Order: sequence, then C-alpha cells, then structure tokens
Amino acid sequence: MIQSYRMYSTGERLRIVVQLSKMRISQLVALSTMVGYILATGELSLFMLVPTLGTFLLSCGSSALNQYQERGYDALMERTSDRPIPAGRISAGEGLVVAILLMLAGAAVLLLGTNTAALLLGLFNVLWYNGVYTPLKRISALAVVPGSLIGAIPPAIGWAAGGGNLLDGQILAVGLFFFVWQIPHFWLLLLNLSKDYERAGFPTLTRRLSDRQLARITFFLTLATIAACLMLPFFGVGDSPLLYAALLLSAAWLAWDSRKLLSQTLSRHLFKSRFMAINIYMLLVMLFFSLDRLIG
Repeated sequence: MIQSYRMYSTGERLRIVVQLSKMRISQLVALSTMVGYILATGELSLFMLVPTLGTFLLSCGSSALNQYQERGYDALMERTSDRPIPAGRISAGEGLVVAILLMLAGAAVLLLGTNTAALLLGLFNVLWYNGVYTPLKRISALAVVPGSLIGAIPPAIGWAAGGGNLLDGQILAVGLFFFVWQIPHFWLLLLNLSKDYERAGFPTLTRRLSDRQLARITFFLTLATIAACLMLPFFGVGDSPLLYAALLLSAAWLAWDSRKLLSQTLSRHLFKSRFMAINIYMLLVMLFFSLDRLIG
C-alpha cells in the first residue's frame, strides 16, 4: 500500500527526497562542476557554489525522474526494490512532482546565478540522461557508451560558469577523461550486479560475454582512463612536477590494482573492490588538479 507523501513527518519526507535524488551520485556530479570552475578561474570563491548548487539540484531532479521512469524495473531488482516508489513509500505521481520541483530549482539557480552556456549545458544533460540514455538502456547493452556523455558535461558547466571558453582544449580534454572513466565504472558495477540487471530484463553485455571476457575489456578501458588522465597536462591542465608525480603514482596504483581483473579467479567481491578503486582514482585526480590550479 502506498502512503501519501504528505502524511510523512518532515524528517521522513527528507529521507525520501534523499533516496529519490541518489544523493551520493549527485554530490559527485556537483563536485566535478566545482572542479571545472576551479580549473577555469584558479580561485575559490563563494560564487562557485552557485553553479555547483544548480548542477546538484538538476542532478537530484534528473535522478528522481529516472526513478519515476524506471519504477517498474526497479521493483524487479534486489538493489533497487527498496527505492521509495517501488517500495510504496511515495506514489509515482508524487515522485514525479518532487523530480520536477528539484529540476526547476536547479535550472532557476543556473539561470539567475550563472550564464546561458551553463544553463543550456545543465538542461542538455537532463535531456540526454532522461530522454536518451534511460530509454536506450532498454534497447542496447552498449547504451553506456553514448550515456557516458552525461559524466563529461558537469565539469563543463563549472568551466562555463567561470567564464571559460567551451571550445578550449583544456575542458575538452577534461570532458574526454570523464567520458572514458564512465565506461569501466559502469561495467564494474554491471559485473557485480549482472544477475540483478538481467532479472529486470535489461540487455547486458553479461548475456553475450563471460565475466572473464568483460573483465578483460574493462581492464583495458581502465588503462584507457589512465591514459586520458595522463594526457591532460599536454592540453595545459596542470603544470607542476608535484602534480606529475601524483598523477603517475595514482596511475601506477590503479593499473596495478586493476590487474586483478585478469585473474583466473573472479568474484563479486573483486568486482566491487575494483569499482571502489576506480571511483577513488577519480576523486584523487579531481583533488590533484584542483590543488595544482589553486596553488599555481
């Protein structure tokens, strides 16, 4: 039985919104926007919170809309069956209202606080995620490839809000890095949760490839992610020996850690730990480049 959203206490309603908005993912999206702003301006300022907040709210709303769109499939997956809509803590209609309000709030922040380029990028990302990637997941096992564009846009929002030219090679190279990173990130998640995705009827590569085959492909895509990162200084992103050392050390760590994907013995624990490793690598890279730009 679905209980009306209005009948919950304020604390319970907030918890529902947090679950609908996929808060941890939305925080990472907002963080990458902040990095884009820092790379464009080389400074910390209160203004950088404006594009960061706007992107965060748009991401929250887009995630909530995704849960509305996929509520039937979420109910079939163990990982997602406890989300607010399939679990009956909120109706689909109320979830849609929450999504729209969050997206309107995010768009308003970008419209009133930044510039047209940042706003259009934010709206494009919502359209691409909810209008292209979400339905494409039901059609193609390779939907993550065009879908990875979603990860490349948030840094560009921060860059544009900071006055950067969107055709600048620096932000294009940063966007490429985020784009490439998304693919092994998702396939490691898929390797860990393949049965769940198959149970919900999603077309997945694990239906066509063995875990060992997909793990090997993911290993080489992890190396491609490292290469895309190490290319950034050639485009003018970062310029200090300390940064180069940090990038090389973190690259060596991820490559060495990811070699386990070539092991003859694979397990869900191995896939989960590699998933955490590539996420930690992304956070480290964002930290390294931000500190280098601020200090430099």
